[in-house]
Amino acid sequence: QVQLVESGGGLVQPGGSLRLSCVASGFTFSSYVMSWYRQAPGKERELVASISITGGSTNYADSVKGRFTISRNNAKNTVYLQMNSLKTEDTGVYYCKARRGNEYWGQGTQVTVSL
Repeated sequence: QVQLVESGGGLVQPGGSLRLSCVASGFTFSSYVMSWYRQAPGKERELVASISITGGSTNYADSVKGRFTISRNNAKNTVYLQMNSLKTEDTGVYYCKARRGNEYWGQGTQVTVSL
């Protein structure tokens, strides 16, 4: 069955870094556009970053440009989100999504940026 499993979240101080991973199984990962979304408490889920099937094209929310980097390894069925210079407003549950017409979502990983 289709699975997307996120990991790498945790508690970090402002200015710190985290690297999220999302491992996919049950579908042809290399044929899907991959994205990271996040949802802060009391807010709607928002797109953070996305990456094309080859990894040659990426786009980012304005709020994370220059701080976050999305990448993928199709041989490992994995998409990553490197998060640097973290801010308290980056706190939330981070989800990965696979899209090719239909969509698949992971269960999310909590990121908390706090002193």
